[in-house]
Amino acid sequence: MKDEIVISDNLGEQLGPRLRLLMKGMSDTEARILQYCLDLGEKISSMNINEIASHCAVSSALVVKVAKKCGYLGFRELRNALRDYANVKGEELHQELNPNDDPAIVVRKVFMTAIKALQDTLLVLDPTILKRIADLLVSAKRVLIIGVGGSGALALDAYHKFLRIGIDTKVCTDSHLMVMEACLLKTSDMIIAFSHSGRTRAIFEALKAAKLQGAITVSITNDPESKIKANSDFIISSVAMGSPITGENAAARIAQLNILDSLFVLVAQHDYERSLKNLSKTIDVVAPLRI
Repeated sequence: MKDEIVISDNLGEQLGPRLRLLMKGMSDTEARILQYCLDLGEKISSMNINEIASHCAVSSALVVKVAKKCGYLGFRELRNALRDYANVKGEELHQELNPNDDPAIVVRKVFMTAIKALQDTLLVLDPTILKRIADLLVSAKRVLIIGVGGSGALALDAYHKFLRIGIDTKVCTDSHLMVMEACLLKTSDMIIAFSHSGRTRAIFEALKAAKLQGAITVSITNDPESKIKANSDFIISSVAMGSPITGENAAARIAQLNILDSLFVLVAQHDYERSLKNLSKTIDVVAPLRI
């Protein structure tokens, strides 16, 4: 089972985030056309297909192809949807950082980019998928959590959270060890992989090994159309834009931490009293270590 991206006729504020997710699976040229259409805002209502094609230096046929990849019959339907989206989306929070920005502007832009990532991710997140993963996690015999680099920090945070409420998980951030661990999983087990790009070789190989063993495979990524999709039973997507300085990772990390927190609470709800008891025990046992 996978969290599929589906474009409906009336997405309101969801349209922009979902289109940006679809861009991940497009060619660079196709993504550039769609990004240009998104950037036009309300101005797109006065644009025709030939003007879009001319500005992007592509054929009209390719613009139609992009519209169809987005789930529309043609450019007119996509244009109308983007026009309506421009009227409901409100203030655009994400703004590019400028080398000449003063400190107050830099801080505001960084915070606004994170807020935008949270808002967009919330719009496309399916709570029923998270609940399904939480149910399977609770019933899993073993749970392996993996990540490399910045995503490794997220994996460690997940391990820390689940440990506090007594969920027996294992974390691995070493590329060799995670593949070895994954190949020893069974059908009663689960693997949760954090990968911002979805293109980290070690994560791909670990998911592949776990899938071959019949384990439940879950991926949390900013690119749901990346290669890890092939070996993921469930994909949870963050939606984050970045800048040349911060990249997407900074904002995506905030969104993925909130996805993790949501999953953590859903797991804790399965046995709320036990979770509170274990949380209290793990807090008390480390209290003497504080100065």
